[in-house]
Amino acid sequence: MADFKLTYATMFNPPEELHTRFDEALVKVKANLGKEFGMIIDNQDVFADDKLEDRSPVNTDWVLARMQKGNAEHALRALASARKAFPGWSHTPWQERVALLRKAAALIEARLFDLSTVMALEVGKNRMESLGDVQETADLIYYSCDQMEANNGFVTEMGKDPLIGFTSNNVSHLRPYGVWLVISPFNFPFALTGGPAGAALLAGNTVVIKPATDTAWIVRLLAECFRDAGLPDGVLNFVSGPGRTLGNALITCHDVDGATFTGSFDVGMGIFRDFSDCNWVRPIILELGGKNPVIVSRKADLERAAIGIVRSAFGLQGQKCSAASRVYVEAPLYDALLDRLKTLTEKLTIGDPTDRSVYLGPVINASARNDFLAFCQEAAEGGGRFLTGGKILTGGSYDQGFYCEPTLVTDLPFQHRLWKHEMFLPITTIGKVKDLEEAMQCANDANYGLTAGFYGSDDEVQWFFDHIEAGVTYANRPQGASTGAWPGHQPFGGWKASGSSGKNAGGRYYLPLYMHEQIHTTVK
Repeated sequence: MADFKLTYATMFNPPEELHTRFDEALVKVKANLGKEFGMIIDNQDVFADDKLEDRSPVNTDWVLARMQKGNAEHALRALASARKAFPGWSHTPWQERVALLRKAAALIEARLFDLSTVMALEVGKNRMESLGDVQETADLIYYSCDQMEANNGFVTEMGKDPLIGFTSNNVSHLRPYGVWLVISPFNFPFALTGGPAGAALLAGNTVVIKPATDTAWIVRLLAECFRDAGLPDGVLNFVSGPGRTLGNALITCHDVDGATFTGSFDVGMGIFRDFSDCNWVRPIILELGGKNPVIVSRKADLERAAIGIVRSAFGLQGQKCSAASRVYVEAPLYDALLDRLKTLTEKLTIGDPTDRSVYLGPVINASARNDFLAFCQEAAEGGGRFLTGGKILTGGSYDQGFYCEPTLVTDLPFQHRLWKHEMFLPITTIGKVKDLEEAMQCANDANYGLTAGFYGSDDEVQWFFDHIEAGVTYANRPQGASTGAWPGHQPFGGWKASGSSGKNAGGRYYLPLYMHEQIHTTVK
């Protein structure tokens, strides 16, 4: 495995050792389910009076862990711990911060297989996507470390004032804000916690992490990697509990200096408004989902387009903000593409995501399963036709989890709301267009602008890049039409309603978002 580099683009043909080691870790992890895990505040385990029973969406009879149901008091304790630690951490030389964060990334890699099996059990990701989520987290941290070094800690000599008889030295310093809050989603609980937290820590901020309730266990294990790397007390704190109580208490003017939130548009905009109610403007980095289009030209490679669409539509059961959720196909290729998509989709294996043969696991919870049924009914009532799917799976082991068929919907009128509404489920709508101009108009006619894909001739690709309104764009990519970003390769972030910063995670411009500039002028 020494020559194999795991990314979302390479995971479709991994070495056998990857499967062997995953299976070995799975046996070990499943033998130790049901333990209780505390929150981490000031590097100490903290336990609440109320608990959260973490059950697997794969089989709800499995109690994975017992987590803490934190409240407003725990939120304030965590923020106070981070505030107390900030002076020491922010004045730690950036070289020492880099060394500690590289150690944390190395611990993530050393625990890759144990962490990935927990990911599969708690999130419902198949084994390869689970491995990818964990490895991506390490790579995000490594990339931020590399950027800190490449930019000399973001200390830059500026021009000297032309003052006769004086020497004026001007130096730009990027300095940390203070206490940084990271609120992460269930679908990429490792990468979308560890990436932002790692960047904030490298910048010199102290951090409080609050994960989605459905995936608190795996994020607790991430916090342990940071803790075990040797971060000083209070530099990173982990709290768990409901958003409406614990989460709301974390969004305060006095105690938080900056925040990163990844999740739905509605929740994110609510946090944005609450965060703005302050005596000064505080930075907030928002990644708020997508409704990602794929355009297929009449000149496209049919097989490449079909494989890329299916992979992006149904990876992680469509529960990706980058999922290929709507497809616009030029009329001459439409029927042939539908036939191929139907064939490929019906070959997908659905079941326990820890099984090597399974591509689709369960959706995250009963609420998501119920939303799936409601969206399918709405699509049918709106004139849509199910090319495949449209039902939940029942019988046998399916009755213990939340399993939905991968669903392709055709004939839905373009004015129907489901062409623009993020469903976050294994449902993709497909429409026929007369030409690429109509396809592009439809593709851009949405509030979101996260990812987008294109299949066509070489001379059409630049036209696509010039006109599409999205932050991450792919052309002729069989590994995934709209998914599969990797730090240092495809920085991930969105335009319009999909993102607030205009800079993409895992790219050259992300780390400075966690710092503000101070100019030092010294005259002699």
